[in-house]
Amino acid sequence: MKFSSVLFKHSLTLTFFLLIFYQSNSFSQTPSWLDLDTVKAGKFDMGKMWTFEYPPTEYFMEVYGFEPDDSWYEHVQLATLKFADYCSASFVSEDGLIMSNHHCARESVTEVNQEGEDLHKDGFIAWELEDERPVPNLYVEQCVDIKDVTEEIHKALESVKSDSERFAIESEKIAEIESRYPNNEETFAKVTPLYFGGKYSLYFYKRYNDVRLVFAPESQAGYFGGDFDNFTYPRYNLDCSFFRVYDKDGNPLKVDHYFKWSESGAEPGEVVFVPGNPGSTTRLNTVAQLEYARDYTYPQTIQLIESFILFLENIVKEDPGSSGYLNDQLLTYYNSKKAYIGMLDGLRDPVLMAKKKDFENNLKEKVQSDTVLNEKYGDLWGEIENDLIELYELTNEVAALSYSSFDSPEYCLIVNNLMQIVNDMQLSKSDSISAFTDEELKAAIDSFFPKDFDYDRNNGLLKNKIDLLYETFGDAEFIKKFTGGKMGDEAVEDILSHTILTSPEIMFELLTTEPDSLLNSGDPFIQYVQYVDEENDIISERIDEISMKEMTSNQILGEVLFEVYGTSIPPDATFTLRISDGIVKGFAYNGTIAPPITTFYGMLDRYYSFEGEFPWDLNERWLDAPEEFDYSTPFNFVTTNDVVGGNSGSPVINKDAEIVGVSFDGNIQSLPGDFIYDPEVNRSVAVHSAGMLEAIKDLYKFERLAEELKSGKSEN
Repeated sequence: MKFSSVLFKHSLTLTFFLLIFYQSNSFSQTPSWLDLDTVKAGKFDMGKMWTFEYPPTEYFMEVYGFEPDDSWYEHVQLATLKFADYCSASFVSEDGLIMSNHHCARESVTEVNQEGEDLHKDGFIAWELEDERPVPNLYVEQCVDIKDVTEEIHKALESVKSDSERFAIESEKIAEIESRYPNNEETFAKVTPLYFGGKYSLYFYKRYNDVRLVFAPESQAGYFGGDFDNFTYPRYNLDCSFFRVYDKDGNPLKVDHYFKWSESGAEPGEVVFVPGNPGSTTRLNTVAQLEYARDYTYPQTIQLIESFILFLENIVKEDPGSSGYLNDQLLTYYNSKKAYIGMLDGLRDPVLMAKKKDFENNLKEKVQSDTVLNEKYGDLWGEIENDLIELYELTNEVAALSYSSFDSPEYCLIVNNLMQIVNDMQLSKSDSISAFTDEELKAAIDSFFPKDFDYDRNNGLLKNKIDLLYETFGDAEFIKKFTGGKMGDEAVEDILSHTILTSPEIMFELLTTEPDSLLNSGDPFIQYVQYVDEENDIISERIDEISMKEMTSNQILGEVLFEVYGTSIPPDATFTLRISDGIVKGFAYNGTIAPPITTFYGMLDRYYSFEGEFPWDLNERWLDAPEEFDYSTPFNFVTTNDVVGGNSGSPVINKDAEIVGVSFDGNIQSLPGDFIYDPEVNRSVAVHSAGMLEAIKDLYKFERLAEELKSGKSEN
């Protein structure tokens, strides 16, 4: 018995560590010992992005012993801001001082950079009030009120007879509701669907357009570690910035609602809240929709982002003088690429998907066991799945027919250019001036095949394209017409032997005699491109119909979710005001444990470990800091709060609504948070309030800002 109990004890311990190891390493394959049929949905799989109109006060009381009243929610709501159309922020003094992230301020720093300055390298400090620099076109928005307009919109939708009519009426009704209220540069109202339209909220906003930069550290402090450290933890980033809102008279805006500063900041195990504006999530989507995103949407998106990155990198190489603005864009794309790869890895994780399937099965069971609900919604999941099956087929056809991406031969793009030339020549027939001179026409044709034109690569791509066409469409007539009924290398040889594209002389002759004759020449490439263009128009029309139907199904799904679960499940993120709860807590990773809080010493360690090489280089101020600067001060920390893109710059507050940090990232394990939230490993990464204050006061010597943060008011 003793041996058996010891063995049992050790087997439990082993299982525990295997689970931790599994969670911390985000396997994409199922461990052989894990039965996916036993995986159950988690209580908070749908996240903790609570709306202010439906706050979970009872839950806060039950879990944290904290029962915020209406005045607490109102204060937090009015102190939290939307920063432009990409980040969050908050008021942190009665004189309009606002806090956000450094990476949210990156474009603003570029905007205010003056000749002879390099603010990205050196940082920006407005030593006096008059030094604060207006940022062109920057604005912040404050949600001042919220109204439920669900009943009014649902009533307008009762008589709809088709998907297109549904959205036309919905759009018309939303526009009519919004038009009842002032809509100008300073105030406006906007209806936002929640639960896919299961509920509708009308948000009233106040917009502030005079926003001036007060403080931004140098880029290497705000983005220390660059893309390598992005979405990782432990972390060492001074990813904060400060701005000030000014009123119509050009004076600092006086505000009643702002967050006071906690000089001691967050502590391990402390309950914290993150109010902000999370961008978007797909947690309420069906399993079929998530599988479609996994197999098509995300891979295509990553491919597109990679093409943008390559395009911008080449421009920066050719024109280093353009690097200021373009580098801002590149950093955004690097961030997006890493985020989408993390989301895709999550969708490929069988355990996470098993949890989504269990949630969906539970919801189906609740609906189908209720006579009324089953009659209204019982076929919903099957309808969505059938639509997506057709969408799979259509998107595969679009991918096979595509000739504009990097995996297609350039011959088809040459046809496109020829067709444009013919079109321009046709349009110029009524003019006395020809669209092209002979010299211009020859130059255009010669440009199709530059000296470095890679024939071997393009012929290889043509062969791959032919293989894909046969795989997708079988022995279709248009393929036989294109290939002469041949396959592989024989098909490539046949096409190239019948095309005029490789003969500049013939192309020139046809264009100068009768342009239409070129398009009717029977050239296999030209016939193929003409067919593809017509077919893509037909496919696009059908895809639009399916997408419209899917949107209708999603609205119905939202109604189901709300009827079954009410507000116990928060709606997907919509870049509108939310509040998330959590605690300051480390997590298991790489076979060890990440500390809940890091210090400035960690930044120095990474600097010296990488010998000060980019992106772990530092401004001299960090290496030769004043004696009073304390490297042991808390710098970054992690919490279990539920955040996604759009939350960047969100304040992290304690129960007393004091600033204990500013959220700037999630860990790598949080990237699947687009579709599922896992409190065991998902972490929000934030800059600690004590660390911000220490750096501002004792490293940058910006006493004016430090005193305003501590007192909550400007001394100017």
